[in-house]
Amino acid sequence: MLADACTVRQFKQGEVVMSQGTIGCEFFVIRNGEAAVAVAKEAASGSSEPPKKVATLKKGDFFGEQALLHDVPRTATITAETALDTLQITRAKFRELGLNDKLQFQHRKAVVGGVKTTKTQAVAPSKKTPEERAMIAEALRKNDNLQVMVPLDDDRVQAMVDICWKEHIKAGTEIIKEGDITADYFYVVADGAFDVSQATDRQQSAESSVSKMSRSKSLRLISEGGSFGEMALLCLMPRSATVKAQLDSVVWVFGRNNFKSILMKVSEAHVARYVTYLDKVEILASLLPDEKKVMAQALLEMHYDKNEVIIEQGQQGTSFYILYEGEVVVMKDGQEIRRLTANVDPKSNEPAKFFGELALLNNAPRTATVKVVSKTVKVLVLDRDSFDYLLGPLEELIAASKEMGTRTAKPVGKPKLEVTRKRDKILRTDLTKIGLLGCGGFGAVELFEHKQTKECYAMKSLSKGFVVKTGTCESVITEKDILLLCDSIFIIQLYETYNSKENLFFLMEAAMGGELYATYQKKGFHGSPQHAKFYSAGVICAFVHLHQHKVLYRDLKPENILMNEVGHVKLTDMGLAKISVGMTYTVCGTPDYFAPELIDGTGHHVGVDWWTLGVLIYELMSGAPPFEANDPMQTYKKVRKGIGVVQFPSDCKGAVENLIRGLLTSDPSMRLPMLQGGIEKNLEQHEWFSDLDWVAFKELKLTPPYVPSVKGKRDMRNFNANKADLPPQIPYVDDGTGWDKGFATVT
Repeated sequence: MLADACTVRQFKQGEVVMSQGTIGCEFFVIRNGEAAVAVAKEAASGSSEPPKKVATLKKGDFFGEQALLHDVPRTATITAETALDTLQITRAKFRELGLNDKLQFQHRKAVVGGVKTTKTQAVAPSKKTPEERAMIAEALRKNDNLQVMVPLDDDRVQAMVDICWKEHIKAGTEIIKEGDITADYFYVVADGAFDVSQATDRQQSAESSVSKMSRSKSLRLISEGGSFGEMALLCLMPRSATVKAQLDSVVWVFGRNNFKSILMKVSEAHVARYVTYLDKVEILASLLPDEKKVMAQALLEMHYDKNEVIIEQGQQGTSFYILYEGEVVVMKDGQEIRRLTANVDPKSNEPAKFFGELALLNNAPRTATVKVVSKTVKVLVLDRDSFDYLLGPLEELIAASKEMGTRTAKPVGKPKLEVTRKRDKILRTDLTKIGLLGCGGFGAVELFEHKQTKECYAMKSLSKGFVVKTGTCESVITEKDILLLCDSIFIIQLYETYNSKENLFFLMEAAMGGELYATYQKKGFHGSPQHAKFYSAGVICAFVHLHQHKVLYRDLKPENILMNEVGHVKLTDMGLAKISVGMTYTVCGTPDYFAPELIDGTGHHVGVDWWTLGVLIYELMSGAPPFEANDPMQTYKKVRKGIGVVQFPSDCKGAVENLIRGLLTSDPSMRLPMLQGGIEKNLEQHEWFSDLDWVAFKELKLTPPYVPSVKGKRDMRNFNANKADLPPQIPYVDDGTGWDKGFATVT
């Protein structure tokens, strides 16, 4: 059909076929002739550098395919180097034939920090001469990708040098194999040479040729003083190339866990400082040192501007505050009774200023008002619900200390699995498989029908061998716990879990309207405020529910947003979610949606989810995420530079740009929902959402902007899963730890 619909179009030598930055609607295939691909880079001033030729396209190559889907700026300029004979089809014709509904789209894979690094724990650092230390340090500083991931000051460099161990590699040994999922180590070449190779892909498209060419250029020889494997330090991601020793060689090695421990020293220093603040709070005197440390790790930073009221007399108290920076006035019955000024000198012995501490004990009305008088104020905050979750009621801790004199610390709080949904048990033997719905990085999802009730469900299966190999056993159990906690119309429900010899299974609600990612690509909804508001509002409601249960989601993207048969939003896939109060440190998510604090590896909190919301809204409005690049490391570089250097397309101007920028601030505490007024004031009442009836939306009374075609519970037309994307099924050998015991809700 596509071939029959193409028309012939010819260009003269020197004629420009399409220009970088313009919006087009045509797709071309070259029948005869050659065309030059040129790319102009954006200069820091905002102007563009002269285009530079990066590729030549010949007979059989094609370009402009993105224009068949939606309005997106051309990524390169194509000029006819000879007389050019092409086949062309327009977006209008492509849609008229219904070909957009036939497309399949590859999902962006999530990555996770991983915990299984046995060699890291088994190998002690090797002794080093001063010359060897200098060589390793220089190699670290020369690795540009490493510099993207973390600022390498002298202390960190020396700490990395300290933990290295030496390994001898025989010629011909593949020290890294492309696609290997057990990627844990970083290498510095002390002697010898390594060849870096990568499986070749056929270069076909101008829009993808830049990526292919840059990847082929990275194939190189690494000799003494060089280094490789830095991506493994950030997260668990399949190796992108094979590295083979050409000669008998020597390398210095350290692993991800070593690297993370170095980065966390910054966070540990902050926590230690916060503990000294807590030591000065009289009402917390009964807490043990370990309990104060847990409390310190849970403190969140918040910012206030001049004249904003932090707490108001008469209101019920829910949070405790430590004044971190700035000045506030304390007023009672409208009269100033004292001022509190933060001491910005960390070396000072002056006690910390704090207020609202009684809120940790009870919800009695505030006895005074605290108002900001400096230009800005920073405070560290902990609410009573979080305190109770972590340590139990403060009143009980105080009473136990008085009664026993000494006591032991309680374990950190665990979720209360209060499942209130009442229903009949669903046995796995009562289910019949209908077909494959989708594939993720860690599992497959299939449609099943109940033999008696004819109700349909989505069954997610995970290979237990794969789970063990990737070190994600705890994450899988957490995923189950979180799904059991959730009871929101905006989140896919979990009905049962099963456990077999080789697999774990999640039986979940089936949302047969399809996923947002494929729907947007096929239907061309990018740039539509009506659609973007509706779907992002659903995400906000889902996040509110998750955060109320102390759950961080951490993997927002259109692929993880489903629609039911009438078009309402359902957030799915809790594989990377975590129950956490305050900071957590596992690096995970989808690279296009990584927040800067994830790349730093120094800890993140709920602010990371609000960053991903900003990326989502930008992608829904523009057609691509703001920091998209040809490889993850380039994406991380863009994230480091920040949203301030991102060029917003015309569809992202006005109120939506203001919203996106307010979510994509590098400082997590400055993101809109983290500011005074929270979600209601800063998101729901934002100008961009001014025409959305939030009450009706939350009651599912708003008509969705798109109603998918679903003709029955078994209708899978909105899913186009590819079996080639199925994750590996690795044979499982029971290690005797019993990590999966109790996983199943029914046999």
